[in-house]
Amino acid sequence: MASYSSSLKNVIIEIKYYKYKENEKIKEKDGKNNSESSNIAVIKINRPEVLNALNREVMLELSTAIDIVSADDKIKVIILTGAGEKSFCAGADIKYVVTIDPPEAEKYASFVHKLLNKIENLEKPVIAAINGYALGGGCEIALACDIRVASSNAKIGQTEVTIGIPPGWGGTQRLLRIVGLAKTKELIYTGKMISANEAQRIGLVNKVVSLTDDEKEKEEIEGMDPIDKSVGSIHKISYIISNNNHKLLKEEETYLQKRTQVLAKILNEKLMDECLLLANEIIKNSYNAIRVSKMLINKGMDADIDTGLRLEIYAHSLCFAHKDRQRLMSSFLNDRKK
Repeated sequence: MASYSSSLKNVIIEIKYYKYKENEKIKEKDGKNNSESSNIAVIKINRPEVLNALNREVMLELSTAIDIVSADDKIKVIILTGAGEKSFCAGADIKYVVTIDPPEAEKYASFVHKLLNKIENLEKPVIAAINGYALGGGCEIALACDIRVASSNAKIGQTEVTIGIPPGWGGTQRLLRIVGLAKTKELIYTGKMISANEAQRIGLVNKVVSLTDDEKEKEEIEGMDPIDKSVGSIHKISYIISNNNHKLLKEEETYLQKRTQVLAKILNEKLMDECLLLANEIIKNSYNAIRVSKMLINKGMDADIDTGLRLEIYAHSLCFAHKDRQRLMSSFLNDRKK
């Protein structure tokens, strides 16, 4: 793993050199990459102390980070996530927006729209790794990404109406195009948070990552200190035999808190592994074909069917002049001969 050296404080850019073969993760030695095509940029919003809430400074840094990875031709896929295990992004920092007037709100929203349009229209695929809360502006950032993968503890929603404003960063438009009219109105009018599983059911997220029972039992013990293990071994019966024993009840509470923290960390690691697997599935294909496909899909959302099909014919034909087409078709034919 390598990182860009920069003055960014609230956003972290990491370059991952991972390859996956036969479902086994292989990390390149010393962070060196032997194949330029395997580069994946992970961008993290880094304000876990406020659930990765967004103020103007964070948005400026996020815009800079997007520009940096967009300009690096070695990077083929971007994963956008939040630091820590509790939150992808909890939306706008209320301490900032509570003080602004309508002209400033319009200026701020216009800036954010430019940023999210930039994410949506990047030539590189962008995967949102939703690790916890994705609320308000956080949900809108995820909506601007191409693919959304959520951990099972994620909570997602357009919650703006609960604080007296409608969505202002694209929520009324992108959510509509992803989940449809009826569900968009329900989610925005109620301002409710929905679970990761519900988000997958309505098509808001592509996949939900969860821990199996075996992983929970195995990993929670391995991640605990020796003293915590001993408490864990008795936590199921401590209430029964010690309802009036304050010490044991306190140990039970401490154990449960640490267990939750350990499992959340493991779940977040599994989420990132799943996103890296997905990124590598994308990378193994023609970058040019993916870039063109993304453009056609995005343009087709707002075009009539005839216009969209005509664009597809032109773009499809032009790709026959690209080196990727000849290389991959030749490789396919050679593999069939073996």
